Amino acid sequence: MLEYLSVGIILKPQGLKGEIKVKPLTDDPRRFDTLQKLFLKNKEGTYKELRIASRRYDKSFVYLMLTGYETIESVEPLRNQELWISRDMVRKLPQFTYLIPDLINSRVETIDGKYLGQLSQVLETGANDVYVVRGGPMGEVLIPALKKVVTHVDIPNQLIQVDLTDMEGLLPDED
Repeated sequence: MLEYLSVGIILKPQGLKGEIKVKPLTDDPRRFDTLQKLFLKNKEGTYKELRIASRRYDKSFVYLMLTGYETIESVEPLRNQELWISRDMVRKLPQFTYLIPDLINSRVETIDGKYLGQLSQVLETGANDVYVVRGGPMGEVLIPALKKVVTHVDIPNQLIQVDLTDMEGLLPDED
């Protein structure tokens, strides 16, 4: 499992006093209300802690002031970088809800053990997520992330089992 999870992307400086415009990468943009610190990942793969001095919201964006970054020149190098939180900062999830990074690269198989591939992407469609499974014998397979379809998720062993018995025509080799 990943030690750090991305929660936003710095789009650009906002104004002259060091404020940054951030696109949240979380289901709850107000998640930033409870955060006191964030992390930046450097080229060596280590994380630098940033303290949040203030925050405000406008439309679907969050604007942050970071301690020690008080000018446009100080935040300009942060443009297009991701903001991260450590795993211990993740909120407790409801039952049968998973973090997308924990699901990616999981082995996907049917309840009778038929290998479909690995989960490569999760499409967030609004009604329900769709799992994009690639690398299996049938090529790309799209699986709706419904409770009646996704019957078992084992994060530590990176395994997802699906029941496709009521989903006729979902697999490419079916008529």
